[in-house]
Amino acid sequence: MIKKQKRVLLALGWYDYRLHRGIEKYAQESGWYLYTNLAREKVLPWGWEGDGILAWLGAGEDLADFVVHSNKPTVDFSFRRQQLGFPRVLEDHAHAAYLVADHFLSRGFKNFMFYSDTDNWSYEERGTAFVQALKDAGHVAQWLRWHQSEAYVRWLMPRMEPVSFRKDKKQWKGKRDWLVAELKKAPKPLAVFAANDDQALDILESCEIAGITVPEQVAIVGAENYLLAPDVMHTPISSVDTNLESLGYRGAELLNQLMNGKAPPVTPIRVPAAGIVTRKSSDLMAVTHKGVAKSLRFIWEHCHEPICVKNLVDVAAMSRRGLHKAFLENLGRTPGDELQRVRIERAKRLLSETDHKMEVLAGMCGYQSANSFCVSFKNTTGMSPKAYRDTMVR
Repeated sequence: MIKKQKRVLLALGWYDYRLHRGIEKYAQESGWYLYTNLAREKVLPWGWEGDGILAWLGAGEDLADFVVHSNKPTVDFSFRRQQLGFPRVLEDHAHAAYLVADHFLSRGFKNFMFYSDTDNWSYEERGTAFVQALKDAGHVAQWLRWHQSEAYVRWLMPRMEPVSFRKDKKQWKGKRDWLVAELKKAPKPLAVFAANDDQALDILESCEIAGITVPEQVAIVGAENYLLAPDVMHTPISSVDTNLESLGYRGAELLNQLMNGKAPPVTPIRVPAAGIVTRKSSDLMAVTHKGVAKSLRFIWEHCHEPICVKNLVDVAAMSRRGLHKAFLENLGRTPGDELQRVRIERAKRLLSETDHKMEVLAGMCGYQSANSFCVSFKNTTGMSPKAYRDTMVR
């Protein structure tokens, strides 16, 4: 008998080509027929008969109502409508925030800020995790919320103009004026994690208005890595690659299990971020100690080579003991710990982006053998490289 081809509807209230690409990859592997007109036309296909739905129910009550009444196995990529109780596959926003915190800490920053301009569940998760990661490291991060500021409340107060006019004509300037003032009075050098790339652009443009240099005075990292042609910007913005292709693939994989009668998971499946795409906006060392700064730069540029602490001592032109002490005072970890950390982060990125064998990966990360690489990776992360790769399905 010919196996029935499963028919799956994409009911996505938000579009990103990378999410589609992950879904498409799984659909091709499984022989699905995908219905995608809804994603383009935004016309609800009431009465549609199929086998399952992949949804992003972040906005639009009509779309949520349609998906609920379709009564089909469904996977939701959003956590906004928690009351609906659909099985979910979500970005691991906490993981992304910890990557950014580590990115800033490794560059020696002492002053930190998280910026968001909207009440959004994903921004709240990123901000909460960022503040906690820095608290764990002995630092305090300021959370700058435009939507909870006095300036926002003043903008929201009734005026003679219609609400739509106030929103379109007044809020943009009011927010920029407020951001400029907040950034001017913040201690420098400052490391800012913006809730997404658009808000990172808000920070960048506000710094330009205020005459604040980026990244020398303010370093910026956004999230989602979706700005068009960022590398042609005067100051390209660093961003977290939130691994949306894996998100789409894992969501499709879960839907297939549901359509085959498997019980849904009790809690949402979280897909970790792929890493940080470092660009000019955060490519700076805020470490004032010259020996440590030189050693850090050498680590970033040569971590894929078989370097050791002795090489760092030579570059810093210091004694081994002196460099050890300077690293602890400026970064809170030893030169060897930092070299290990950078190599493991490089390994994570390569594990998620490539299919290289462990022997190849070991050499690309500066290890002498696959065995030493695997032992080091497991000691650092608690899982083998293969297990980590399996969590980062592309």
